[in-house]
Amino acid sequence: MNKTVLITGASSGIGLEFSKLFVRNGYNLIMVSQNEKNLEKAKRLVCMENDNAKIYAIAKNLAEPSAADEIFEYTKKNSIQIDVLVNNAGIQVYGKFYENKMDDLINLMYVNMVALTKLTRLFIDGMVKRREGKILNVASTGAFQPCPMNAAYCASKGYVLYLSEGMGAELKGTGVTVTALCPGATKTNFAKRANIEDIKLFRGRLLDPNRVAEIGYEALIKGESVVVTGLYNKLVAESVRFMPRKLVTKIGMNVMGR
Repeated sequence: MNKTVLITGASSGIGLEFSKLFVRNGYNLIMVSQNEKNLEKAKRLVCMENDNAKIYAIAKNLAEPSAADEIFEYTKKNSIQIDVLVNNAGIQVYGKFYENKMDDLINLMYVNMVALTKLTRLFIDGMVKRREGKILNVASTGAFQPCPMNAAYCASKGYVLYLSEGMGAELKGTGVTVTALCPGATKTNFAKRANIEDIKLFRGRLLDPNRVAEIGYEALIKGESVVVTGLYNKLVAESVRFMPRKLVTKIGMNVMGR
């Protein structure tokens, strides 16, 4: 029987490219996304990659506290074993923290951290018992440093990165691996939805989402712990470790400026 992968944020961008890639490689697929109309459209696109794959679509807003539990119950009710979990969904809140709306910040925390944590905790039990499974958590190059005008987002991605590395170490010898994918700025609608298309970060060369998905997929299959996409992003992620913190935040303010 084909293995099954569950992907959040699967209707566009990197998530859609992940969906195509996994189905192309023989996996059955559960696509999770908030917008039902976009999700069904994406499902039709993914079906073209492999007519024999079983593809399920679940429309859920991961900012809702019950969303992760409802997704898990759906898989139990339909007797679907999740062999690979890809926590790809994420949202952005741009601007000065003290000017951000409280609801926007709470939604960011639920989508980027709480839903990811709950889904991982719910599905990892089965993986450990079967002594086989893979988890891919999409973090960001922003996970490596604090960033003004992007404070909550980078903090949430730092959580994803450190959670992934910590879990990965705990899971040694269990047959289950955890990979943190850290993309830089990518050609998706992510920036448009967050209203940050015109900031300096998105004016340079951007990686295509299909390439980001390929890098993440390869790292997941190999069981790598952390992978940063692109040479420039790797250099930045490593260099900030050695910079004075005041300089790091100063550079961050400049990069996130309009």
